[in-house]
Amino acid sequence: QVQLVESGGGLVQAGGSLRLSCAASGRTFSSYAMAWFRQAPGKEREFVAVITWNGGSRFYTDSVKGRFTISRDNAKRTVYLQMNSLKPEDTAVYYCAADLSPQDLRSSRLVDYWGQGTQVTVSS
Repeated sequence: QVQLVESGGGLVQAGGSLRLSCAASGRTFSSYAMAWFRQAPGKEREFVAVITWNGGSRFYTDSVKGRFTISRDNAKRTVYLQMNSLKPEDTAVYYCAADLSPQDLRSSRLVDYWGQGTQVTVSS
């Protein structure tokens, strides 16, 4: 099993920034691709960003390109999501996810491991 613990959520004004962290334990962190998803009330969980095991490849959903940055520190067994220029539409519970397959991390139904989620609220 891989255990993921998220932190860094909170309330921020539109245009502000926030950095989410997800600390992993259990199996070897560096073997896993990591991703962030988000789910707004009444909405389906949607993909946000993914990073490969070595950090060599990143992909973002169109709505966050240029604003969000996913990164990882394998020595610290932690993945981050730096969120800049936040908009009210970014308000959601954000979940980190891990999978040996980065392709599986593009779809919530295929994800092997989830964090508990952290609330991000952006006020206008």
